[in-house]
Amino acid sequence: MLPKISRGAKSAPAPSVMTQVSDHELKQFVKLIYDQAGIFVSPQKKTLLSNRLRRRLRQTGIESFGKYLKNLTRLQPNDPEWDAFLQEITTHETYLFRDDSQWNWFCKTYLPERIANKNARRSLKIWSAACSTGDEAYTIAACIANTIPEYEQWQISIIGTDIGVGSLKEAKAGVFGERAMRLAPKLYRLRYFTKSKDAEVWQAKPELKAMTSFRQHNLIHPLNDRNFDVVFLKNVLIYFNTESKKRVLDRVRSVIKPGGLLVTGAAEGVADLVRDFKRIHPWLHQMPKKNGGGER
Repeated sequence: MLPKISRGAKSAPAPSVMTQVSDHELKQFVKLIYDQAGIFVSPQKKTLLSNRLRRRLRQTGIESFGKYLKNLTRLQPNDPEWDAFLQEITTHETYLFRDDSQWNWFCKTYLPERIANKNARRSLKIWSAACSTGDEAYTIAACIANTIPEYEQWQISIIGTDIGVGSLKEAKAGVFGERAMRLAPKLYRLRYFTKSKDAEVWQAKPELKAMTSFRQHNLIHPLNDRNFDVVFLKNVLIYFNTESKKRVLDRVRSVIKPGGLLVTGAAEGVADLVRDFKRIHPWLHQMPKKNGGGER
């Protein structure tokens, strides 16, 4: 019987002979990852995949890539090991106020336009897709709190989603280290975060947490929500091939309101896939408005 996978299992060193997955195992892992999450792992990333899988073997105590693969295929999608596995595969750095030009636009153009539009409802609904540990969602909240006068009187909902349960747990806590906060302006740090006396960590203040909520979601599946004013879909589509990107963007189209805005990463490679959107910047796209109208 194969050992039961558990994130709390005692670590075990992987045998030295097990340097990389075989080509056959690689194909199986690539298919499994794609079927489960829509993420395409290039065969050229064999070494990277092997290194990250090896960490899961040490953590679970399973002695071979083949046995780990068999165990993984027997698990339900909501098993904690699936979460750990996908987080290992897609781990990337995230931090607050990433991509300065986008936040300048959000704070100095988009939000002031919403404030000035007297005909618009005093509400904002924003989706931070693939939010990881919540850095982007809390950046959005801090920008809103600092820009909109009496924002407490607005209906504001910032929904962060991610495939990883572990990341979402951190997002809900709203605690960030110095590295994650390194680009946050001093004014924002002091107004909207509290620094711990015992450690170099910052806690999001209650006013930011009141605007945000977090839930698990796989981008290739429908989102049980809609009518978003802005969708942030940044630095995640690089993990998807063209077909998966199309599926994800179709999900976005179905939940963003007419005239709503899509913010992507600078290197997502989606220009040809969002031709039905109005291009405002290389990273900013506007959903077509109905009958020439629609609220921005």
